[in-house]
Amino acid sequence: MSTLVGVPEKNSPASTTTDSALRAAWEDLAAQVRYHRQRYYNATPEITDAEFDALYRKLQHLEEEHPELRVPSSPTLEVGAPVEEGSGFADLEHLEPMYSLDNVFSKEELEQWLIRTPSDSYSVELKIDGVSIDLVYRDGELVSAATRGDGRVGEEITANARMIAGIPDTLKKNEKFPIPSVLEVRGEVYIAIEDFPLVNEQRQKENKKPFANPRNAAAGSMRQKDPQAVKKRRLTLVCHGVGVAEGITFESQSQAYEALAAFGLPVSEYTQVLHTHDEIHEMVAKWADHRHDAVFEMDGMVVKVDNREQQRALGATSRAPRWAIAYKYPPEEAVTTLLDVRVGVGRTGRVTPFAVMKPVTVAGSTVEMATLHNQSEVKRKGVLIGDDVVIRKAGEVIPEVLGPLADRRDGSERPFVFPTLCPMCGTRLAPAKEEDADWRCPNTQSCPGQLAGRLEYIAGRGVFDIEALGEKAAWDLVRTGILTDEAELFNLTEEDLLDSNVYTNSKGAVNAAGKKLIEGLKSQRDTDLWRVLTGLSIRHVGPTAARALGQKFGSMEAIRSASEEELAATDGVGQIIADSITQWFGVEWHRHIVDSWAASGVTMEEEQGEEQPQTLAGLTVVVTGSLENFTRDGAKEAIVSRGGKAAGSVSKKTDYVVVGANAGSKAAKAEELGRPILNEQQFEELLETGTVATLL
Repeated sequence: MSTLVGVPEKNSPASTTTDSALRAAWEDLAAQVRYHRQRYYNATPEITDAEFDALYRKLQHLEEEHPELRVPSSPTLEVGAPVEEGSGFADLEHLEPMYSLDNVFSKEELEQWLIRTPSDSYSVELKIDGVSIDLVYRDGELVSAATRGDGRVGEEITANARMIAGIPDTLKKNEKFPIPSVLEVRGEVYIAIEDFPLVNEQRQKENKKPFANPRNAAAGSMRQKDPQAVKKRRLTLVCHGVGVAEGITFESQSQAYEALAAFGLPVSEYTQVLHTHDEIHEMVAKWADHRHDAVFEMDGMVVKVDNREQQRALGATSRAPRWAIAYKYPPEEAVTTLLDVRVGVGRTGRVTPFAVMKPVTVAGSTVEMATLHNQSEVKRKGVLIGDDVVIRKAGEVIPEVLGPLADRRDGSERPFVFPTLCPMCGTRLAPAKEEDADWRCPNTQSCPGQLAGRLEYIAGRGVFDIEALGEKAAWDLVRTGILTDEAELFNLTEEDLLDSNVYTNSKGAVNAAGKKLIEGLKSQRDTDLWRVLTGLSIRHVGPTAARALGQKFGSMEAIRSASEEELAATDGVGQIIADSITQWFGVEWHRHIVDSWAASGVTMEEEQGEEQPQTLAGLTVVVTGSLENFTRDGAKEAIVSRGGKAAGSVSKKTDYVVVGANAGSKAAKAEELGRPILNEQQFEELLETGTVATLL
């Protein structure tokens, strides 16, 4: 597709040239919008959502400045995209039009909409980045399902819909709401964030190209010809509206959601009914900071007038209801130019290629570098230096290159050649094992890149939590020779820091950051044993394994002296981790680190506090979805500390599955296998007593 270079501005000399030039510019831009909208709805997008939004808004602005350009067939008046010819799916007309939503992109724009659309209450919901679906129930039985299509006619996918978690064949009878004679339900189909890697893993086993993101995966999955293939894709539904409803009346959006839940249809537990503009802005701002706490990909918030009578009075334009608006968060994907590929060395010696890019704003911050993971990933993604590439930045996650826009190449691009020598110390690189995808620097002790990485890791929140020791400071300690290994870290004095560039002021004296570092090293010596064990950077030993080892053996000396068999027998450890620990302690300079830390007063024994009752001894528990009183790590800790196993997947051996808000496919898997399902209150009961009086 061509890209619009420019449009004559209103009142500019260029605007007076010819009406035909302006019309040609509009037609070019409209064609681009139609083309990319069609690609988006058929799961083969060529540009990012943000680029499409910018293209669409440019067309809107052009039509606002030149209303004579807008015709009934304008993309700004259309919904979705027409059903593709030859798709293999029959056309199905919706009972009621399935509109899109108008978007706003700032607090000011949202406030303007709220002022234009006054109401006593609003339903405020998370905007799931999934695929819309329309379900029709007659006398409580599912009779049809369709994609959005162009808003009036979609593709009939009833057989596939029956394979999606959360879509019941029959509505559940209840005491509060009668089963309607006709009920048209609108919802969003998505793949949970935690399930997406599993879907791509299966794709790779089948020698198929991985999906770029969960939204594309969901769109492609819904249009599979084989319903059994759909079942394997871990699709989940959340309902967000109703169309035609006969035999039942809903006074409000929130009441409609209550009824849908009573019928056994999944609705979002994140939705709130709010009454003031300040409350709405507060919730929008809160989720901007916590969007990655949701189990699904979300790209904004939706604000709806809650009163259904008021909704009907406000009506709709040709493409969107006037009673609802979508607030879009800053995009997490963007397109930029790959200027170079370089490699870095991490604390474990792993050599990671990273992209150096033309600066671009994504997720509200400027990004110039992104990870490429390893040599195999560079080849798989097919990126060349000089390519235009799509990058993604999700919250605090390191930016990642998703892939190239190969159709933009002009022949000047060149491949990346992976180095044979460590860029930090010159040692020849090699895979740790023959089948390893990662290449590593074997100079573990002396490689400055590895040492700086280990120092930064030791200071991290998940380990010793030492302030004033970040990446820049860690490199400074290594480059100046203040530290030649981590053994002397806890023996540092202010005098040692006088050679530092980071920890001294212009007069050569230790600055506030240096004093804070020394204070932190002193105060954080007294910590949990598992944190100390984690801080040693033993390969494969993360916080979970370290906790299990600390609880079983009680001291660093006991872990150090344990046989490989004893270590492997520890719940959650196994042979690979046990082998790694044994090898690590077999190296003299590694043992010197432990001895030096111990001499400095670093904790080497598990504190014998009040032990939790072992109510979950022998039980395997899986937690899925969001809990109110537990973080994901907190729930795991609660299970493990009571003798249970916190598993990551549901199987026949699972004793209980705890289901929180917006759970993914694990909840459906639990039902399929007949595993006991608990809500959060029952989970707390299980932790306390080891049993649950009444199961769901």
